[in-house]
Amino acid sequence: MCEAHICKTIRKAVPSAKKVAAFKGKKEASFLTEEPVDTEHLKAAIDATGYPCLGIESAPYEKKGLFGRR
Repeated sequence: MCEAHICKTIRKAVPSAKKVAAFKGKKEASFLTEEPVDTEHLKAAIDATGYPCLGIESAPYEKKGLFGRR
């Protein structure tokens, strides 16, 4: 349930978030958005769940073709 809790928190903190996913084993969550993200607000929202936010990283999305080919 911790993955679902983090995903719900991200969706609430970043309403434009799409493809939200969390991975307990990797201690990682990811999502896509075209809008700028208020990282301090997101970090505070995640920390408020009781799970620590270890960091936030942003990277451009590269759309891939069929089967991961460009």
